[in-house]
Order: sequence, then structure tokens, then C-alpha cells
Amino acid sequence: MKRRDMLTAAGLGLTTLALAGCQKQEANCDSQDAPQTAQQTFTWKMVTSWPKNFPGVGVGAERFTQLVKEMSNGRLQVKLFAAGELVPALEVFDAVSRGTAEMGHGAPYYWKGKIPATQFFTAIPFGPTAEEMNAWFFQGGGMALWEEIYKPFGVIPLACGNTGVQMAGWFNKEINSLSDLDGVKMRTPGLGGEVLSKVGVTVVNLPAGEIFTALQTGAIDATEWIGPYNDLALGLHKAAKYYYTPGWQEPSVAFELSINEKAWQQLPDDLKAIVKAAAREVNSSMLDEYNARNMDALEKLKAEGVEVRRLPEDVLNKLKEIAAEVVEAAAASDPASAKVWAAQKDYLGRLRGYSDATTKDILNIRG
Repeated sequence: MKRRDMLTAAGLGLTTLALAGCQKQEANCDSQDAPQTAQQTFTWKMVTSWPKNFPGVGVGAERFTQLVKEMSNGRLQVKLFAAGELVPALEVFDAVSRGTAEMGHGAPYYWKGKIPATQFFTAIPFGPTAEEMNAWFFQGGGMALWEEIYKPFGVIPLACGNTGVQMAGWFNKEINSLSDLDGVKMRTPGLGGEVLSKVGVTVVNLPAGEIFTALQTGAIDATEWIGPYNDLALGLHKAAKYYYTPGWQEPSVAFELSINEKAWQQLPDDLKAIVKAAAREVNSSMLDEYNARNMDALEKLKAEGVEVRRLPEDVLNKLKEIAAEVVEAAAASDPASAKVWAAQKDYLGRLRGYSDATTKDILNIRG
């Protein structure tokens, strides 16, 4: 009995050792595999349309790179290049499409010459607010359409920031009637620029870094950029006297994070999730920043003697009438634009009905 017990115990001991050995071997295998995944790092380049350290949009792009680095524990690091450091401000999309940079940050309507439909993902005159645009992006199928439009160019878009309601712009003369706009040379992009061209404005598109000099030297007579926060940073109040509101041409401007599709496919799923989460965070926090900083900046501009004026009602009404024609014409110009506008108009029309019955009414009552 004792000898049998001893043999049984010995057998159990050997079995335990064998199992332990197998488990240890598996653990070693796992530990060898895991560090390969955990230690795999990516270093990407991001080109932007903004001057270095530029408030709002530029800071938002910088925040995105910081978030990705922190959230990935350094596995994905994105080096940011300001406008002109690697590529010009208005060539960001092309650089990402070619693979010159893995990422870009800019305003979609800057590439309207290549993809006309991009205007509908950026800003629509007398159109949706930031909240309404985001609802369409994330709940109304807007992002799926955006991805479809960019697919032939090997680029993946993510919504990554919004200014909220902008200002109508800076002018070197008073605007008392629609005829006062005739002959004005103005920096303004997108569909809003097309509306102004219909009333005699000569429209030019300039990146942020060139606006002040153009306005100061008289190369342009007027400009709209974003709003008080950015306009103060550019010093536009030193080059023009009159500051007009409201920003009918851009009730909101959505910015994009563009990603080279081939580079994107090389990322593991967890890093893809981090990129998406960081872009969504910046999409929200940038709007918060603009709401807060615009308030402070407008007070400073007024303290420095800037005349803030509202465009006359008849001017706004006429611009609204022309804007409806311009938007419909732009939508009819190519199949992609027509598809996007049809979906957007339907969804935003329903959403606007709700906004008018709630938000608009509260703002009017609030006075």
C-alpha cells in the first residue's frame, strides 16, 4: 500500500510539473508575442492649413496629436507640420492622398476645385449650426457619405473641429446696401464666396498667413476669417475699420482630419479606435474653445475701438435669396454633390424644424 501510494504521489507530482511546464511554456510564448504588439510603434506626419501655434484650429490639431500620444502610451506619435513647413496650406488634401503625410487637418471646402461636394461637409450659407451639422455627421449618415466621396482618392475623413457661428467679416467701408458690395475685393471661400460674387464682389481665397498683409496693403478690401478669437490673433482690426455680423456665409465651419487609407490599414484596431476617439474629442472641445474665446476677444476688440455692426436686414434677405439659388446650382453641378445635398437637405430640414421650435424660440424669448 505504501509503495503504491508513493508511486501515485510521484505520478501526480510529475503530472503537476508537466502541466506547470506547459503553462510556463505557453506563458513564455504569450509574453514573447505580446511585447511585439505592445512595442510596435508608428511615427506619422500631419500637415495642416494653419500657421504654427494658431489659436483655435491650430491648437485643436496640436491637441489631437497630444491626445493620440497619451492614449496610445506613445505607440502612435504624430509630428505636426504647420502650413508651409512641409506643404502649402491649401495642398493638405493632396499631400495626404499621395502619402506625403499620413494625416492632414484643414477645412474640406479648400479642396472644392478637386471635389466640389466637399463644400457641403464644411459650411452652407444660412445653413446648419455646429450642433446640427454634427447631428447629421454622426446620426444622419453624413460621415458615411463623406467617406464615400473621399474613397477614390485613398483618403479617410473624420470630423475634427468646428468654429460655430462666424462673423460676416472686416470691411474698409460701410455696408449700408447691397450696392456697397459691388466692386469689393474680398477674401472668402466656399459657397458664401459664390453668393458674394453674384452681387459684384471679386472673391479670392487666401490662407490665414497671407490675409493681414493683403488687407493692410490694399490687395483686398475686405475679408472674413473665422471670428473674434482668430481675427484678433491675426491683427485684422489693425487693417480694417468695420466688423460686420452675423456670419450668414458660415453659420458653422466643420474641419476634417484626413487620413491616408493605406497608412490607416497598417494600424492595429486599438490604435484606430484611439485616433477616432481623439478626433471626436477635438471635434467637441474646439467648439467649446471658440464659444469661450470669441466672447473674450470681442470684448477686447470693442475696447480697442472696433465698430461692430450688423448687416442691414434688406442686405441679409437678398443674400439669403441668392444663397438658395447658389446652393442648388452647386448641388446640380455634379452627381456627388447632388447626392450629398439631397441627403443633407432632407435631414437638416427635419432637424431645423425641431431647432426652430426649441432652441430658436428660447433664444428669442431670452431676448
